[in-house]
Amino acid sequence: MISDSFKRDLLNRVDIVDIIQRHLQLKKAGANYSACCPFHNEKSPSFTVSPTKQFYHCFGCGAHGDAIGFLMEYSGLGYIEAIKELAAGAGMTMPEFEPRFGKKKEESGPDLYDIMRRATQYYRDQLKASPHAIEYLKRRGLSGQIAAHFGIGYAPDGWQNLQAVFPDYGDKSLKEAGLVIENDAGKRYDRFRDRIMFPIVNQRGFVIGFGGRVIGAGEPKYLNSPETPLFEKGRELYGLPQARQAIRDAGRVLVVEGYMDVVALAQHGVGYAVATLGTATTPVHVQKLLRQTDEIVFSFDGDTAGRKAAWHALELSLPATLDNKAMRFLFLPEGEDPDSYVRAKGTAAFEELVARAEPLSAYLLAQLRARVDTNTAEGRSRLVHEAKPLLKSVAAPGLQLQLLKQVADIAGMSQEEAERLCELRRSAPAPGAWQRPAPTKVARAAVKSFELSLLEYVLTKPALAAELSGDIIRGGNLEAKALLALCEYVSANPDVDSEVMLIDHFRGSPYETLLKQVRSELMVLGLTPEQAEGAFRDALPGLERRRIHEQLNELQRRNKAGALSPADIEMMNALTKRLAALDRPPGANRPVV
Repeated sequence: MISDSFKRDLLNRVDIVDIIQRHLQLKKAGANYSACCPFHNEKSPSFTVSPTKQFYHCFGCGAHGDAIGFLMEYSGLGYIEAIKELAAGAGMTMPEFEPRFGKKKEESGPDLYDIMRRATQYYRDQLKASPHAIEYLKRRGLSGQIAAHFGIGYAPDGWQNLQAVFPDYGDKSLKEAGLVIENDAGKRYDRFRDRIMFPIVNQRGFVIGFGGRVIGAGEPKYLNSPETPLFEKGRELYGLPQARQAIRDAGRVLVVEGYMDVVALAQHGVGYAVATLGTATTPVHVQKLLRQTDEIVFSFDGDTAGRKAAWHALELSLPATLDNKAMRFLFLPEGEDPDSYVRAKGTAAFEELVARAEPLSAYLLAQLRARVDTNTAEGRSRLVHEAKPLLKSVAAPGLQLQLLKQVADIAGMSQEEAERLCELRRSAPAPGAWQRPAPTKVARAAVKSFELSLLEYVLTKPALAAELSGDIIRGGNLEAKALLALCEYVSANPDVDSEVMLIDHFRGSPYETLLKQVRSELMVLGLTPEQAEGAFRDALPGLERRRIHEQLNELQRRNKAGALSPADIEMMNALTKRLAALDRPPGANRPVV
């Protein structure tokens, strides 16, 4: 865990305007700044940044958050990575911890990032000194500029070459980083030998692993780093940091299968390609890419294995679908891959193939048709049966409805009949395709509750939370629970004076969505701390009235049951007098002169 005190110091040092201005062109708009939202397509600016609240909010798509949230959403960083980037820019040293593996730095030995950096430099130096490796890259059509752009290197043949970089070749960190292998007899040797080395870089620009391509004959053709404390194959994509700007410029990302495909495409001007790392596409890959762009194009070989991989990618992509995002499938001619095709046919021909890639919906329906005989009742019935789990997993309501209509049409039945057989429940219409759907909202009553109002006041001026307690805050709804959690946290941390810190503390909690929604509404209201305190004072009597009414109702219930004690009667009289005092108009107690 990162301490709240560190996050508070960090967020106090950074300015969200400065952070966002590094990525967007902001214009002054009164007390705030505005820009066209980077998270959905729009012509008029609806993206607002508040320097006083240190918060951004888009009135078009609902995106909102603080500096940490912006880096997570815009740059695709994880929570810890976003904090690290902000801390580095603010000149702050991160606390020593290992969030995923629970080890502190001193427990896990030398810095693994530094070990990977040194290994990367060694491989790059070896490439410059190896005519054998340079000739191979030239045969593949790669220039020195592209090799340098991707940090490509060469691991020379031999068993313990890394000893030249790491004299303590027995250091456990070399094994932990995946650079060496240790056999059953305790003998160590380099994992990568006589291979072109492709560094795998994370979102922060640090090398976390390698892919090694054998030169000439040998198996396996590609050898990847194993899972390490730095590297998890199912979460990373080769070339994403290098491709980010090209992805934004093109409005799409192309997912290919190999390192050489990414590099060769970049050599020919197609810079928006990334590759999975020896694994099938995962849901994390899809979600990460959808943060970067509105369109994903999956590229596969046209053979049986490629078709199987494509169907797998489709199945896992359905739960991530959005009505303003597109996913398409590109199948190359038999025997071709992106590397060979772009070298043989050129950039224009390859870009034309990408432009003609099959939409997810068309590919899904074509595959369903191919599985059955739609000329028979049995075949049409089976088509609906096959479509059912796929339709149910489609997250985008508009796309789900369109697919349902087409499945019903192919099966020769009404939409209602297909809907019933697939056990689908229609939801509210999706937002227009031009914008990103707003984040899930917490249901609200038509009349704002006391708890919701108090949440607004406490977020605006956290010190007010010290005046609330569980005796006053009643009810089991989400708003009451969130308010009570806020009060308990502020009571234990009285120096918290920022809504940014309050919301960040509850990141990942059941209250996160509600608190962010309230904060977005506060941005519209423009409530000042002074106004919040005044409204808070006005609201307190109403809370006390409600508590008294609840107590009186309970006493009256017990009275009807004949279970009222003398002490209960005394309490009832006291509560009645207090209620009358609260309801008395101001100045009513003053003596008549």
